[in-house]
Order: sequence, then C-alpha cells, then structure tokens
Amino acid sequence: MISNQILQNTIEGLKGITRIDFCVMDTDGKALASTLSEQANYEEEVVSFVESPADSQVVQGCQFFKIFDEHQLEYILMAGGESDDVYMVGKIAAFQIQNLLVAYKERFDKDNFIKNLLLDNLLLVDIYNRAKKLHIDTEVRRVIFIIETKHEKDSNTLDSVRGMLGNRTRDFVTAVDEKNIIVVKELEDGDGYPELEKTAQNLYSMLKEEEGEDVLIAYGTIVGDIKEVSKSYKEAKLALDVGKIFCGEKKVIAFSALGIGRLIYQLPIPLCKMFIREIFEGKSPDDFDEETLTTINKFFENNLNVSETSRQLYIHRNTLVYRLDKLQKSTGLDLRVFEDAITFKIALMVVKYMKYMESLEY
Repeated sequence: MISNQILQNTIEGLKGITRIDFCVMDTDGKALASTLSEQANYEEEVVSFVESPADSQVVQGCQFFKIFDEHQLEYILMAGGESDDVYMVGKIAAFQIQNLLVAYKERFDKDNFIKNLLLDNLLLVDIYNRAKKLHIDTEVRRVIFIIETKHEKDSNTLDSVRGMLGNRTRDFVTAVDEKNIIVVKELEDGDGYPELEKTAQNLYSMLKEEEGEDVLIAYGTIVGDIKEVSKSYKEAKLALDVGKIFCGEKKVIAFSALGIGRLIYQLPIPLCKMFIREIFEGKSPDDFDEETLTTINKFFENNLNVSETSRQLYIHRNTLVYRLDKLQKSTGLDLRVFEDAITFKIALMVVKYMKYMESLEY
C-alpha cells in the first residue's frame, strides 16, 4: 500500500504538468489524496462504479478510472473534466499510480527478505531462491552498517539515510527494531575497510548536520556471499554493544577494531568477579585515587614509555617511577613489566564491563 503522502505528491506533480485536478479515493469513495480546493462527495458514484464491469467511466463531468493491485481493486482515480484530453491524461495518471503500487510492493518484498536474511530466519535454499526471484545478486561483496538513534526511528530518518546513500538500488536500508537503522551496502571493486570507515564517518556527519541526530554507527566485516550477510549484521551488533563499553566517545565503531574487548564482553559475570578478586585481592580499581588512575591510563597510552608519560603528565621521571613502585606494592603488579601490564589492562577492562552490565540491570 502506498502512503497517502506519496499519492498526494504524485497527483500534485501531475496537476503541475497538466493543470487537471485529480482525486484518489478508496473503493468506498473516501478521498485519500486530492488537488481539489473543495472536496466533493463522490461516495455513491464510486460505489456504483466499483460494482460495474467498466474500467473507466464519465460521471458528473469527471473521468473515473479503476486502479488494480494485481487483480485486486485498490483505488479509484477521478480526473476533472470529460474531454478526450482529460481521458488520456487520466489513463496516464492511473498507469503511473499502478506502477507505483508495483514498485512499492517489490520494495516491501525486498525489505521483508532482507529483514529475514539479517535475522537468520531463512533456510539456505530459500535465500538463493528468493534472491533470484527478487533480482538480488548473491555473489557480491557487502557489509552491514547499524545506525543507532537516540529515539525511536521514523520514516523520515530512514528516507534521509536512503538519500545520503544516493538512493542506490543495490543498497538496502531497513530496520528490525525501534532504534536501529540497518544499511546493507554493496561494495565497489577495491573498496576496503578505509572506505567503510569513510562512509560511516560521512553518514554520522550528515545525520548530525541534517537531522540533528547524535547517533552511533557500527559496522561488521566484509562478506562475499549473500548467505553471510547475517554474520556481518551480528558483528555490527556486537561492535555497537562492545563500543559503548570500551570505545569511550567514539561515534563510529568497527568490529575489526574491537580487539580484546569483544572477548571480554562474552565472559560470564561470575568469572569476571573471581578474576578481579584474584588480581586485586578483594580490592577494586575504583579504590585508586584519580591521580593514580590518570597515571595508569597515560602510561598505557604511551606504550609503557616512562619518559614520554612523565613528559605528558608534566611530572619528573622519578615521580612517575615512585607512583609505579607504590602501585606495585599495593597490587603486586609492576606495570613496567609487559606481562603484568597486560594483566592490569585486562583487569581494568573487565571492571568497566562489569559496571556496564550492572547498569543495564537497573
């Protein structure tokens, strides 16, 4: 079914070209879209026309046309006037709306197929059969982008994303829940992860500028067959969730850049608690003061380089060494030793993960 707004835009465009008024009605004679300044009541005429075998008819100085969706009568189109010219224009208008019905139905069918493909609701044989029927290539490189909005999505946001992608017929934009817009993007030969990052950054910037939307965008890995599209979707979903925990203020998150965070995200909470107890002997990194935490994070940022870390913290090298020695005494871990540094870094990430999971429970 076409939205009334699409019908309205269509007949207004036709009137702008032909200067003929149109009205699209349902089979009960109720006006769905009209260019008439004053809406007349055609209910009796429409009901009578619907019951007749004629496909077109002149009634009260107007041309009436039937518009079918396959074999089902969907709309009645009225064109103002009874001349041969009005009849020809009316036939063209009816044909245009008929084509819109076909196009929107095909898009709906493709949308349903893509949703079921993403959610793994199709058997392998059904994937290829339906893709062939819908004229969708099965062996091209694709990737999934997920755009998470702060509020429930609407059709305007979906249309904006479609417009930003240039309405490419080989790309699909859909939604499987209230807040996430899914882009199934077909890639050009030679496109790699730098191009994906650029596309994601452009989408973020344009949505921020045009819609005022502060969104999160995540994307999965590139797949080469349509049956693997759901894999890229699951990766993008995981990237979205893991990115919220470990990627700080980043607005674009790639699955391929998640690193160890995606492993930690899959750990059971009881195991995490046991690990933290063993590392910190009943304490928690939350017990460290702000100065210590800042020192630790900066030391990791600078790849355990004492000189560079002390320079960026504006402290003497010996002061930094003193802080690291103090931390070693309280935890038994020397961050200047690679293995201890890895253990400490993982422990900090595990604590961050536990806090995030606890926040979801409240």
